[in-house]
Amino acid sequence: MAISETNYWLTTVSEPAIGAARLLPDKADVAIVGGGFCGLSAARTLAMRGVNVVLLEAETLGWGASCRNGGMVLTGMKLPVPTLLQRYGRELVQRMYAASLESIDLVEKIVREEAIDCNFSRCGHLEVACKQSHFADYAAAAARIKSEFNHELRIVPRGALKSEIGSAIYFGGMVDETSAGVNPARYVHGLAKAAQRRGACLFDRTRVTSVTRQSNGTTGSFRVETTKGALIAKEILLASGAYTTSATPALRKKVIPIGSYIIATEILPDKLAAELSPRNRMIYDSKHFLYYYRLTPDNRMLFGGRAAFFPESESTVRESAELLRQGMVDVYPQLRDTKVDYVWGGTLDFAFDVMPHSGKIDGMHFAVGFAGHGVAAATWMGAKLANTICGDPDDNPFSKISFPGAPLGLRSGNTWALPLAGAYYRILDWLT
Repeated sequence: MAISETNYWLTTVSEPAIGAARLLPDKADVAIVGGGFCGLSAARTLAMRGVNVVLLEAETLGWGASCRNGGMVLTGMKLPVPTLLQRYGRELVQRMYAASLESIDLVEKIVREEAIDCNFSRCGHLEVACKQSHFADYAAAAARIKSEFNHELRIVPRGALKSEIGSAIYFGGMVDETSAGVNPARYVHGLAKAAQRRGACLFDRTRVTSVTRQSNGTTGSFRVETTKGALIAKEILLASGAYTTSATPALRKKVIPIGSYIIATEILPDKLAAELSPRNRMIYDSKHFLYYYRLTPDNRMLFGGRAAFFPESESTVRESAELLRQGMVDVYPQLRDTKVDYVWGGTLDFAFDVMPHSGKIDGMHFAVGFAGHGVAAATWMGAKLANTICGDPDDNPFSKISFPGAPLGLRSGNTWALPLAGAYYRILDWLT
């Protein structure tokens, strides 16, 4: 049977969230561009604070990376702690790390308060070492994280790794019990419904074509043109991530769109599933060009990675299926004869410095650069930006750092240089 080129997570959503049926209003206090984790979290928070908020999504709610990821709700950031400390200093990095832990608490809180049925579970994550040198660095990393952030990680030597993963190819591991797993499609659709219940007005299939700043007496405002009409908003929040368009060119130039692809197997027998992942962790390896994988709630092996750096298309999705299947079998020879049922792709938003960013650009609020940590980070960032718009002090550490532009044409909507980025990371993995 042919592999279905379908996002497995979407097959588990019985009642997807849909946008408002009424006409686009003429005015709003805040207009949000993008209906993923960040935009929906911001819409929910703003509505709870009595703000007239309109969210505009070009496709269906949750259509982008928010529905297509591995459902890993992870602590930390992409960059190693020594790099962060050297670049930003101890005080700011401590606040960043605290935010990464707080973001998981926020997801759990929203799921509980809004009764979202999305299989949220504090199952922890496991990073596995692809080389002995990688494992040798784990002890120092864990000690540094304990001393700097008072956060515990557990080192798992190679001889004990069988208790964590049914694979013999790794040199050891490191466990963080704080991380969680979730069904991202159910979560993002539950978040959308929660925002609507709180009073936010969400419009799907409403593409923003331009945003123009205009003067209105002593106060500033924006005119937002869409495929369903125009509205005037006092504030704009850009939450479009990797799908940022020429409607907001200044932000688009900052975003590097990276393709990420996932396969999901047929349902596995309980005994085999328990062998592959005895503690049901969220798992990823130590490479730059990494694999990430987990069991789904119904015992499928979900296996993802940067099989192609190009954003998703029919051709890249098809090509990625076999590459990922082979990678999965390399990790788990037990799955050599297991059928792959689903393959899909999505596009992640990276910044050139591999950091999340927020703040203002051309007078508009924004958050971007979640780099695979978006389930938690985007939820937290959306809520933070919403509170800042409402007048709270800006205590977001990611709004205090410089935001370099993307070089070599590696911006959203311009993909010619992406194979160079892929080659760079492959070479880096070989060298390190």
